[in-house]
Amino acid sequence: MSGEPPNYDPDNPFAKILRGEARAHVVHQDDHCMAFMDLMPQTPGHTLIIPRTPAAEIFELPANDLAQVIGLTQRIAKAVRQVFEPPGVMIVQLNGALAGQTVFHLHFHVIPRFEGLDMKMHARVVEHPDVLDGHAERLHEALRHIP
Repeated sequence: MSGEPPNYDPDNPFAKILRGEARAHVVHQDDHCMAFMDLMPQTPGHTLIIPRTPAAEIFELPANDLAQVIGLTQRIAKAVRQVFEPPGVMIVQLNGALAGQTVFHLHFHVIPRFEGLDMKMHARVVEHPDVLDGHAERLHEALRHIP
């Protein structure tokens, strides 16, 4: 990818997803961003939103691109709330290893929160692909009705 920031790794897992080199359980994609299910969800419905523009952290992404990602993040959060009916929805974005970032392509997490259901530790348990496909399809369908 040309025009990448100096600390951006074009072989990170999300760049590979964007290029079609790695599988993802896609909820939505357009010219600016993509949303897909987290392979290691903290709770059912945990969804990631990424820009197509290469950026390791929020500081590197142009404001217009960030606006597109934030808009999709809001729509995904509405779909997660509609489909999974959680009493709370957490939206998280991490910058740098010390902040807990493990994939260095800017991304937002939309995580449904449920009473009595502790969040799993990130990057511990890979969810079954059929479950993720089902979640992605339900969210994709809900997005059709969310402006």
